[in-house]
Amino acid sequence: MVVKRRNHGRSKTGRGHTNPIRCDNCARCVPKDKAIKRFHVRNIVETAALRDIMDASVIEGYNLPKLYIKLQYCVSCAIHSHIVRVRSSEGRRNREPPQRYRFRK
Repeated sequence: MVVKRRNHGRSKTGRGHTNPIRCDNCARCVPKDKAIKRFHVRNIVETAALRDIMDASVIEGYNLPKLYIKLQYCVSCAIHSHIVRVRSSEGRRNREPPQRYRFRK
């Protein structure tokens, strides 16, 4: 039988079953190991109010904590919202993570 992916699109090896989770976009039930997971990192306070809080702060140089939101998508929603891309059969053999572009301060 022809196999499209080496891991059959899942990270489950040796387990018979994984618990389902709900897609954050469409609420579809997806196995936890098959879902596409991303962290959305942002500031707790929007940038407009950030300066006012820094001026009113007693502690000098205090950095506000960030908000870490874990987003879990089904495959179709992840492709539709360009979180992951469709790759050719040669591109699917590449198992390296994509390069991360980080902006410097």
